[in-house]
Amino acid sequence: MAAKLKKGDKVVVLAGKDKGKTGEIQTVLPARGKAVVEGLNMAVRHVRQSQTEQGGRQPKAMPIDLSNLAIVDKNGKASRVGFRMEDGKKVRFAKTTGDVI
Repeated sequence: MAAKLKKGDKVVVLAGKDKGKTGEIQTVLPARGKAVVEGLNMAVRHVRQSQTEQGGRQPKAMPIDLSNLAIVDKNGKASRVGFRMEDGKKVRFAKTTGDVI
């Protein structure tokens, strides 16, 4: 199945503690059905000090389930993603506006 959300897409969170916030996808984990969004779903990780880096409490973006994310269309609203053929190529488009992503 083709990926509806990809790295670099601007998305909005639909459910959870960060509901309504927007960000850009950093990585997608298709096997787990999750994605890491920059600056959202932050957790504190305790890192041991090493010779090269400082230890302590460091914030880290944790994965969010793909079902809780929606792509942002050109109007800034959440949209579902569809597929269609254009010039012999399969392209993604926003269902609210019909624009190619």
